Amino acid sequence: MSAAHPVFHTFAEYARLEEGSPIKHEYLAGHIYAMAGGTPEHAALAVAVSTRLALALAGGRCRVFSSDLRIRVRKTGLGTYPDVSVVCGPREVDPEDKNTVTNPTVLVEVTSKSTNEYDRGEKFDHYREIPTLREYVLLSHHEPAIEVRRRQPDGSWTKHVARSGESIALESVPCTLGITEIYQAASDPS
Repeated sequence: MSAAHPVFHTFAEYARLEEGSPIKHEYLAGHIYAMAGGTPEHAALAVAVSTRLALALAGGRCRVFSSDLRIRVRKTGLGTYPDVSVVCGPREVDPEDKNTVTNPTVLVEVTSKSTNEYDRGEKFDHYREIPTLREYVLLSHHEPAIEVRRRQPDGSWTKHVARSGESIALESVPCTLGITEIYQAASDPS
């Protein structure tokens, strides 16, 4: 009997797999992980925040991208699909895949029960290694609240939270997110 052999994939192999796959995957350290599908509420929150960002940034040097844009953290190797990405200036693409971007300014994740700890912990640990990343925005899945983690000039990160009835201004791009406005735009009509 032969011993179990763990499968290792290069990033280029992962990128080729993604081209024809109806399912999105994350890539890390040679391993490929299927990403879970989201709820209607998750999808609506992502659209509400991306719409607000797109309106605020229209005509400027920053572009807003949906979860179809793959981001790679060059330092750690993570390849993933944030719910919303903002790239300011020209896109820098990964040398191994022209459809993967490496220079986001803002990344947005809508948490879920299954991803909350990962989004706030290990995933943030990867994201903070992106030199161009200035702000990481987390939309809560269980209450109307938006958390912004912001890179400081000394490289440290601060955390700012706004809840229902409040708003939170992004500093890296000219956009203010009204918590009630975002969550109402994502809720079912009465």
